[in-house]
Amino acid sequence: MTAIDTRNLKRDSLFLMADVRLEGSVRSERVKVRNLSDGGMMIEGELIASAGQRVVVTLKKIGEVGGVVAWSQSARVGISFDEPVDAGLARTSLVSEKSEAPRYARPAVAPATHVWGVRQV
Repeated sequence: MTAIDTRNLKRDSLFLMADVRLEGSVRSERVKVRNLSDGGMMIEGELIASAGQRVVVTLKKIGEVGGVVAWSQSARVGISFDEPVDAGLARTSLVSEKSEAPRYARPAVAPATHVWGVRQV
């Protein structure tokens, strides 16, 4: 990889998991997705792959995506997808879209109403 990034597609750095299977294999490897764009991804894990190998990636909320290993360096692998995906679907919101707090939420600290042995005024 060079010091100058010449890729055109917007990539999001995130932390999520995916399953990657080398084409022709029945076994998938669970990997960490380090960044994801509509055209590809960088993963980290125990997948042993070489540039040019075909893969099938399973991403949460996207499903199975075919691709090819673009590069491999130590535990990291770059994958170029066969067809563009909507990378935004893989992101999971950590904040509810509802504006109100859930019914079961309580304050972190309850107000003190009585302290044993001390008379409240």
